[in-house]
Amino acid sequence: MDSAPPSYRGHRYPVEIIAHCVWLYFRFPLSFREVEELMLERGVIVSYETIRRWCLKFGQSNANSLRRQRPRPGDKWHLDEVFITINGEQKYLWRAVDQDGNVLDILVQNRRTKAAARRFFRRLLKGIGAVPRVIVTDKLRSYGAAHREVMPSVEHRSHKGLNNRAENSHQPTRQRERAMKGFRSVGGAQRFLSAFSGISPHFRPRRHRMTAPDHRTKMITRFAVWDQITGVAGLPAAV
Repeated sequence: MDSAPPSYRGHRYPVEIIAHCVWLYFRFPLSFREVEELMLERGVIVSYETIRRWCLKFGQSNANSLRRQRPRPGDKWHLDEVFITINGEQKYLWRAVDQDGNVLDILVQNRRTKAAARRFFRRLLKGIGAVPRVIVTDKLRSYGAAHREVMPSVEHRSHKGLNNRAENSHQPTRQRERAMKGFRSVGGAQRFLSAFSGISPHFRPRRHRMTAPDHRTKMITRFAVWDQITGVAGLPAAV
């Protein structure tokens, strides 16, 4: 499904600069000040606070557009939760991926109880608009209790060793968490991770399964998609 690029009306910077700053921040473990420095090296003077506002305004909409460009998710969902530290307190990041490693959704919650698992299940079903054939989780009992209540007809496989795909999907988040020295609020973590989980995987194809030429071809295609959804592709060519 095609989606219209975001509106840049009222912004004095060109679309290419805004889209490039958003890409840098969500693709690499960089701070806003580090993105500011990289742009300065290219001769572009823009403050880190402006970059922060661009990421807040365009990050989630770009992530949503990328998700709409993806094929329909697979019917085997891997779910996992991992603790994250927010303002010195322990919270839990719930994540679901399909059998191909595509991130289906993430949700930051205070606990990992039955109620939390039930809330995540319902959010997933509503957001995806489909019911999986099977879900794979670790042995946390909250999953089983919520599964019997929300989707009893779906096969549930509970085994620690079967859920490596979801656990591996947490690694980029851990990298960003360290670079950002933790998150300051639950809302801020949810906003960032929701956009991050939509943008970052787009530029992380499973390179270990590709030759170098295949990887370059794949990345060129994905950059073209990014240019399309951000509106860069619609600009006239430079002379």
